[in-house]
Amino acid sequence: MDGMSGPYVIRGSVSLPEAELMWRFSRSSGPGGQHVNTSDSRVELSFDLAKTEALPQVWKARALERLAGKLVDGVLTVRASEHRSQWRNRETAAVRLAALLAEASAPPPKPRRPTRIPRGINERRLREKKQRSDTKRGRSGRDWG
Repeated sequence: MDGMSGPYVIRGSVSLPEAELMWRFSRSSGPGGQHVNTSDSRVELSFDLAKTEALPQVWKARALERLAGKLVDGVLTVRASEHRSQWRNRETAAVRLAALLAEASAPPPKPRRPTRIPRGINERRLREKKQRSDTKRGRSGRDWG
């Protein structure tokens, strides 16, 4: 990975609009050396889902509905602080945001159409069940001394 890896694709030709991403940087919590107190490596990436024009209307409606619990005033925020470098955290946050939006705006799955079990297979299953039950019935020790 060299340089920021360009537009973060959500799905198809739709990608995260660079202009609408709001970045905030702060100090990561957790252990680190002397460097940790001076570097703002934790990344917070916000995206105003309610106001954006970058997503197709249908996707936007779907995403707003599905991400309702994660939104604050229509804004989706993603945090990343697992890497020591701010750059890698930015990368992680952007990828995470794109994945969230991709999942939230995906079309609902097609309804399952039940398939019929072929008659031969069903008959074989019943035959085997009967055989098994005969075997077991033969085990109850009436005749055994």
